[in-house]
Amino acid sequence: MELEIQQFILYLENVKKTSANTRLSYERDLHKLKSFLNKQAVEEVKAITLTNLNSYILYLEKEKFAPSTISRNIAAIKSFYHYLIKEGKVTCDISEELKAPKVEKKAPEILAQEEVIRLLEQPNLHTNKGIRDKAMLELLYATGIRVSELIALKVEDVNLFMGYIVCRDINKERIVPFGNKAGDALEQYISTARLEMAGENSSDILFLNCSGGQMSRQGFWKVLKSYGKKAGIQTEITPHTLRHSLAIHLMSNGTDVRAVQEMLGHSDVSSTQVYVHMINNQIRNDYKKAHPRN
Repeated sequence: MELEIQQFILYLENVKKTSANTRLSYERDLHKLKSFLNKQAVEEVKAITLTNLNSYILYLEKEKFAPSTISRNIAAIKSFYHYLIKEGKVTCDISEELKAPKVEKKAPEILAQEEVIRLLEQPNLHTNKGIRDKAMLELLYATGIRVSELIALKVEDVNLFMGYIVCRDINKERIVPFGNKAGDALEQYISTARLEMAGENSSDILFLNCSGGQMSRQGFWKVLKSYGKKAGIQTEITPHTLRHSLAIHLMSNGTDVRAVQEMLGHSDVSSTQVYVHMINNQIRNDYKKAHPRN
């Protein structure tokens, strides 16, 4: 089974062009399945039965894994079996019978506009790192792009004169506008701090770490968490917090849901509709608290 797993991961990378995070998650989940099956003396993919797979799911439930984790494991198994069928390594897709547990969707954490302003004011603009961090935070809140898109930006993706960035993924690209605050922060970073941070490095990546290399997701998450603490924000902040906050702030001020969908790069409007429900719930709660006849 080990060989099939490795071939599957290469298939995801070279053919399906899935993200590195997805590949790592699937590989980890499938190795966990392999370890479980080996204890049941099942070592070949052709020998795996639906009972084996259901036993594995029950094992995950008994070990108190979160429903979201179990759902991801099932997704990994289903994807693995689609590959096995395609390659003729098995003749029957037994994974079709697996049912994912219901995952309760939690409302995303949102910062108030005053909290966002406090957060954006934290970087020290007397240092190269602070100038870079200011530009990253301002751009993230101005555009709502994903952190993976933020750290993948190249200098050529920024149009300071017209005030937009170009975000690219495997299948498409989108143009996302930004305002004056983000533009000023970017201009200062590109013309001063980035030049010094790059040194002799010829990288075309926009946001560099202190060694002149590309910023990592983990590196930016630590930066964000540190500034959140300095700003006295009690909410647990993640890079997605600014994305969610921007969406709520835009829609609360009348921006159309379709415009927000396009800006955030949601392929399905249902992902953006979550913010509509959150706003409506807040309005109902405010009404109940404030109305004199309630």
